[in-house]
Amino acid sequence: MQLGAFSISLTVKDIYASKAFYEKLGFQTFGGDIEQNWLILKNGETIIGLFQGMFDKNMLTFNPGWDQNAQSLDTFTDVRDLQKKLKADGLAFSSEADETTQGPASFVIEDPDGNPILVDQHR
Repeated sequence: MQLGAFSISLTVKDIYASKAFYEKLGFQTFGGDIEQNWLILKNGETIIGLFQGMFDKNMLTFNPGWDQNAQSLDTFTDVRDLQKKLKADGLAFSSEADETTQGPASFVIEDPDGNPILVDQHR
């Protein structure tokens, strides 16, 4: 099962302070809009998202259809197919993708410790 590009999405109190901190660790802005309170930062192949006021908890994020540079992959497993497989395996969902659509969609599951995992397909 290929889940796509991986990043950690961090809920932050002050996006400007967090951006400055992670820049000191060598991260550079890769995407997002600080005026909308979200940024994607990258250091090598490591990606973190900074989100102020958007999520309650930090979460693992996977993006089907993308590589670690947010470039489209020729082949990938659609988020709806991933969801069907995980449902068949007995996992519970916090939110689900609409399985009657195509294109962008997402779902959220939680690991046994309550850590959210977002699978967010943008294409």
